[in-house]
Amino acid sequence: RFARPGGRPLGAVFPYFNLEWGGEGRIIVVGWPGQWAAQFTRDSGVGLNVTAGQELTHLRLRPGESIRSPLIVLQFWRGDSVRAQNIWRRWMLAHNVPRRAGKLPEPMLPAVSGNQFPGLLCNEADEIRYIDRYLEERIPITHWWMDAGWYINKGDWKTTGTWEIDTQRFPRGLRWISDYAHAKGIKLIVWFEPERVTAGSWLARNHPEWVLGGAGGGLLDLGNAEAWNWLVNHFDKLIAEQGIDLYRQDFNIDPLRNWRAHDAPDRQGFTEIKHIEGYLAFWDELVRRHPGLMIDSCASGGHRNDLETLRRSIPLLRSDFIFNSVGEQGHTYGLASWIPFYGTGFIDFDAYIVRSLMGPDMTLSCDARRKDLDWDLLRRLVSQWRQVVPYFYGDYYPLTPYTLDSRSWIAWQFDCPEKGEGVVQVFRRSESIYRSAEIRLAALDPAANYSITNLDAQRSEQVSGRELIEKGLPVDILGRSGAAVILYHAIKPHP
Repeated sequence: RFARPGGRPLGAVFPYFNLEWGGEGRIIVVGWPGQWAAQFTRDSGVGLNVTAGQELTHLRLRPGESIRSPLIVLQFWRGDSVRAQNIWRRWMLAHNVPRRAGKLPEPMLPAVSGNQFPGLLCNEADEIRYIDRYLEERIPITHWWMDAGWYINKGDWKTTGTWEIDTQRFPRGLRWISDYAHAKGIKLIVWFEPERVTAGSWLARNHPEWVLGGAGGGLLDLGNAEAWNWLVNHFDKLIAEQGIDLYRQDFNIDPLRNWRAHDAPDRQGFTEIKHIEGYLAFWDELVRRHPGLMIDSCASGGHRNDLETLRRSIPLLRSDFIFNSVGEQGHTYGLASWIPFYGTGFIDFDAYIVRSLMGPDMTLSCDARRKDLDWDLLRRLVSQWRQVVPYFYGDYYPLTPYTLDSRSWIAWQFDCPEKGEGVVQVFRRSESIYRSAEIRLAALDPAANYSITNLDAQRSEQVSGRELIEKGLPVDILGRSGAAVILYHAIKPHP
């Protein structure tokens, strides 16, 4: 039985399952941004019985009421579980990852300054200074990210519920920063957390009836029509007036206690359902009013990456467990099978750190004020990321077993079969005694020849597809905590 305590859909459990038996299997996904449960029961007479959905419902509906239930996705497959996962990835990219103007999200290279300021309390001058420094160092950032703390918060970013700009630090509002960024070809990301309401905030003082928890703070009830209308109109105005291009929503509260405390005995599960309906409708309405708006789901870093959420948003911080290279490798190894667009970021950097977290989105959080950083290295690594990033939209193949062991190597491959090309990423961990390995590749044409380019060597060699599949790609990594990035493409014979 799987069920995460607290009401957020991810964390200690993961609502994505792939069952395999005898050359076939089922992918089962629970798409519910609340308290779900799944139970797998093996019965010798019947087989395997799977039950999944909202964990607790015991309710009656009043005249005129309606509710929705969790989205469940089943994918039936035969043959190879990795192939099944790549069919899932393709379905995600074709029908779920949100598009604007009919296009998938472009690769993103945001930058943020918040990690260098106590309490994330930057001001207007800080924001402009950081943008200028990245441009001065010729780092081609795509977005400027204003994280928590821009609102009136009594010096603590965790004090939420007063969604007004702190004009002492931003006297010209956020619009001054967004206009400045837009003039440089950079879009603006702004952080919000509308559901968590703290005591003493505007919402708690003026509308305690909207808060599950009342004037003492708690959860903004998105199932309350008046609260929902205020939220939509207030945030719509902020987005329009401040020139916000990407709306980032965090969720640092476990809502289950608030939901269940509000339910009558014959209405168990009802408050949760209505909150989730309001949450999804809120995002849908923001996009209806702002068709080009992108949304980022955070929720303490990855706690709300359920399918319904991912149909409306992209996770620019797939986990708050960041700044750990081995952990980042583990995240990519596992999440890439399920979530094709994701992001992470770094403060300090070297080749091993940056290559451990490369993905469709990569956020720079280093102290741009420092001119003694190795900006040449960062420019080179960003250039390599730009070479590699198109392949992250392709098929994904783990090439070694999953491990966090510091004595091991780990490797994976992203392949674009329509182009006959892709990338291989290989990591030698800090305690590995081995300087080389032969990594057998997947998805290649055994009858074709391939041009192989190691981005560190910047020279190419030709190897047959059959050799790469059967014998493997030789990879040398001389230093411990080392990484190799290798591009390949099929060589077409002359007509």
